[in-house]
Amino acid sequence: MLLEQAVRVSEIILAFAFVLQSLEYLRGLQPEKSIAAIRLLLSLLLLVGIQPVWVELGLLLSSVFYLFRFQGPYNGGSDAMGILVLFSLFLSHLASTHFWQEIALGYLAFQLTFSYFQSGYIKVINVEWRNGRALQDVFSITAYPVSDKIRLWGKSTRLMCIMSWVVILFELAFPFSLLNQITFLIALVIAGIFHFANAWLFGLNRFFWIWPAGFPILFWFQSRVIFPFV
Repeated sequence: MLLEQAVRVSEIILAFAFVLQSLEYLRGLQPEKSIAAIRLLLSLLLLVGIQPVWVELGLLLSSVFYLFRFQGPYNGGSDAMGILVLFSLFLSHLASTHFWQEIALGYLAFQLTFSYFQSGYIKVINVEWRNGRALQDVFSITAYPVSDKIRLWGKSTRLMCIMSWVVILFELAFPFSLLNQITFLIALVIAGIFHFANAWLFGLNRFFWIWPAGFPILFWFQSRVIFPFV
């Protein structure tokens, strides 16, 4: 995938994610409600590709407002990743040369890939993740809006242990999937299923859209950086 194509597809997915987030805030209180209305308009402009530099600058400024308002990312990792994707795309437009464009997007590709590996590493060095106890707690005593039926899954130690290791192995293996086109596509499908499962089981809807917003950049990164060396 060409760099320009990757940027445009990422912007479309990111804009759609921001539209959904803005609609959530519109049901809230002031001043978040007013900012959400502005972000909704900016996201729609980004969706159709009008003045992406100024639109992304506006979205970044509104993101900074939310950071101060909530004293950090309101939705944790998904908000942080959203800002990273947005900032990298913004820098790619500002870059004076093609080289600096690639640096900005390469940084995003690295951080996105590393986010999976880092998450897997933290789990694999934790004995409670290795024996499934941590995931058992997530299902059984979590504050997430999990249904009673799904909470019962936490009673199966074997199931929780298997699910833990599936997640751990996927996250640790994700960076290496970029070394081959087929394994990379498989990894993206698994990642999609992983984020969908988190949205379905725990209501972590924002992760489902934000991480895939960076996937087009990974397609470009693989063809530009990885393939010449394999």
